[in-house]
Amino acid sequence: MPRMKFSHSTRLRLLADEQIAMGPGKASLLEAIHRTGSISAAAKALNMSYRRAWLLVETMNACFESPLVAASKGGSGGGGTTVTPTGQQVLAAYRKLEHDIAALVEQQRDQLQTLLRNPHS
Repeated sequence: MPRMKFSHSTRLRLLADEQIAMGPGKASLLEAIHRTGSISAAAKALNMSYRRAWLLVETMNACFESPLVAASKGGSGGGGTTVTPTGQQVLAAYRKLEHDIAALVEQQRDQLQTLLRNPHS
């Protein structure tokens, strides 16, 4: 009889004390801000409220030595938001960690598969 099928799902969260400094949602938000140049547009693209997006940005900025997101006030040309060089570094490091963890789990997949229970026994 075939065994249960092994699959994996990881959700990496980096904590700074009790705060989630970086996680999947914050990483997606940084990417959306980088694409759109706006917290509002990024929130809309992610089906997230502006308030939620702003709170996530505030948390990220408070957790790191320098801000990950910088916003400029509106004016005749309107305001804008950018992901800072620090934000780009943190995002790249986070995505690399996600990739490395997934690869590590995948390396162990065959061994773990053999240890899964046969569902009909």
